[in-house]
Amino acid sequence: MSAPILPQVVIIGRPNVGKSTLFNRLVGKKLALVDDQPGVTRDRRFGEADLLGLGFTIVDTAGWEDEDIATLPGRMRMQTEAALVGAKVALFVIDARAGLTLLDEEIGRHLHETSVPVVMVANKAEGRAGDHGIFESYSLGFGEPVALSAEHGEGLADLFQALLPLIGEREPEEERSADEPEYDPQSVLKFAVVGRPNAGKSTLINRILGEDRLLTGPEAGITRDSIAVDWTWHDPVTGRARPVRLIDTAGMRKKALVVEKLERLAVADARHAIDFAEVVVLLLDATRGLEHQDLKIASMVLEEGRALMIAINKWDVAEDPSGLYNGIRAALDDGLAQVRGVPVLAVSARTGKGLDAMLDAAFSLRDSWSKRVPTAALNRWFDDALAANPPPAPGGRRIKLRYITQAKTRPPGFVLFGTRLDQLPESYRRYLINGIRRELGFDAVPIRLTLRSAKNPFADK
Repeated sequence: MSAPILPQVVIIGRPNVGKSTLFNRLVGKKLALVDDQPGVTRDRRFGEADLLGLGFTIVDTAGWEDEDIATLPGRMRMQTEAALVGAKVALFVIDARAGLTLLDEEIGRHLHETSVPVVMVANKAEGRAGDHGIFESYSLGFGEPVALSAEHGEGLADLFQALLPLIGEREPEEERSADEPEYDPQSVLKFAVVGRPNAGKSTLINRILGEDRLLTGPEAGITRDSIAVDWTWHDPVTGRARPVRLIDTAGMRKKALVVEKLERLAVADARHAIDFAEVVVLLLDATRGLEHQDLKIASMVLEEGRALMIAINKWDVAEDPSGLYNGIRAALDDGLAQVRGVPVLAVSARTGKGLDAMLDAAFSLRDSWSKRVPTAALNRWFDDALAANPPPAPGGRRIKLRYITQAKTRPPGFVLFGTRLDQLPESYRRYLINGIRRELGFDAVPIRLTLRSAKNPFADK
């Protein structure tokens, strides 16, 4: 597959306003020479920029000068004008500390004559010395300027917000980081079975395999090592062959009851198996219901970031099945506040009831666990969420939430940027996580939300 063609963003401005410094900041390395002497950049320079997950080609240009075309500065200006051809966006950079000049106004008039969308950038805006230049820039007619400091990296969140509606409509595949492999829904499902001793874990796997592959019996604690068995499930609905790696684990008792060294090692091995798995099914015994130890195991699975589902085994001998199911469902929603709506299925390892439904749900759960949301769609949801329920203002000072980006998958991880995030209530954080899960199709998988405030380089000065 060929690499996607990234949109081009061109940096325009008179000499020495910090264009090359901004270019270097966006590409993450010093590709362009930077000096106080004007006119250092003469040719166009191209680089791949990644602005908080938003990818584009950034083009550095020579400073715009009002000179005859026969002169070197004039030919440099022609190169700059040529860079606008095919550009998706122009970043019109001014020096906020110096304020507007006649040359800035001339560049502004030229940009108004083109069809290229323009984002006004007031550079060198750190501190308050640039406030006057920022206010002056409104007169150029390009709307609210983005105030930033390319040298210190301030204001990049606002630049992201300005560029997002102009170049942000991209497919998820284009946004995947280089170190994150592409998710293949046809790959082997790593499916671990966990639970208390004697819940029927090995019997369940034997029923799935159709053979007595694992040792079973009425004695608790027969399984000690985590056993992985490769197998192919034939979906009875679609007929598709789906590869599965079934992982049996040792039963997990309360920590206070685990005194033998061998059992401690077996439980540690089961924890390692959870970390290796993609989807984990917690097997309950219908004759015993949901116990506190089950909730502890479920919480551990979610803390490890695995996709969790619940299977109630021995359903064929359960008393009052409807009441049992509703009671377990309510207890799970109350005891697992971090993830509501975990799938609960009724199965029987003895008769095979519900096993195909369990495996089908496991594949669907893995799809949600591996899901990536396009940046533009994520921020559309984010804007709607803030409009429906704005963040609070503790002490009368507003908490500003700037934007959100998905940093990873498996499990889905998001980073929220803003100011005063240390005062954001946990209830509002849960509101955002529940909204992501409900509105963006993540179902009941664990969601990671990291809060990150912009650093103020002058805070310690």
